[in-house]
Amino acid sequence: MIRRGAAVAALLAVLAGCGSPAGRAVAGPTVRGTESETGAGDGAGRSPGHRDPTLPPVVDHVPTRDRVVFLTYDDGAERDPRFLDLVRQRRLPVSMFLTDSVVGPGYGHFARLRAVGASLQNHTLDHPALRGLPYAGQRAEICGQQRKLRSRFGIRPHLFRPPYGTYDATTLRAAADCGIAAVVLWRATLKGDGTLTYTRGTHRPAPGDIISVPAGETPPLTLAERTTRLLRHLDEQGLKVGRLEDYITH
Repeated sequence: MIRRGAAVAALLAVLAGCGSPAGRAVAGPTVRGTESETGAGDGAGRSPGHRDPTLPPVVDHVPTRDRVVFLTYDDGAERDPRFLDLVRQRRLPVSMFLTDSVVGPGYGHFARLRAVGASLQNHTLDHPALRGLPYAGQRAEICGQQRKLRSRFGIRPHLFRPPYGTYDATTLRAAADCGIAAVVLWRATLKGDGTLTYTRGTHRPAPGDIISVPAGETPPLTLAERTTRLLRHLDEQGLKVGRLEDYITH
């Protein structure tokens, strides 16, 4: 659930089953996701309507007074050793959404990232577009990666990012049954040249934004270079990197 102050905790528990560190968040998450929505990539920003409190919320932004944004990295294809050094030196609380078939024999790299403060989360076993797949297939993808990460690292991730940002009501049911607390989308994407594109709203980073860093096949900048450029931009905006798991918890 998403942590927040005591004054609104009871209401949010009914609406989204969620709360933020030490009462600093000001409202519930941006909850998106109906069977007709294609996910973060469409930039639709539709109003969510009533949400089943037994299902995990879908978030691309965490409303908070803290001047923080959240850096999330997808797939695990890029294993830049300089990125590991950057995370260690800057103590960056990044979230890595890993796909087993992409990470392959590279789990050792992510063990080292975890040792310097990164969190490891679920991005399916094989990276399929989940929307429209039967329940059994979606559950196998999500629960299968839960088991894989548990066997590799002894952890049980509580955050899940659907590949390509696409999902449906079946995805949410399967995610809930696999122990997922929240489905994480994004409001901004870091491109291969180090610039940001936005799915909706103003075209500048804002407190609480979740930023996606997808894996690039041959980006002009390395992962460390893209991240360094983004950190400079965030510094100019008076923003820091927060730990998403401190704001979205069980």
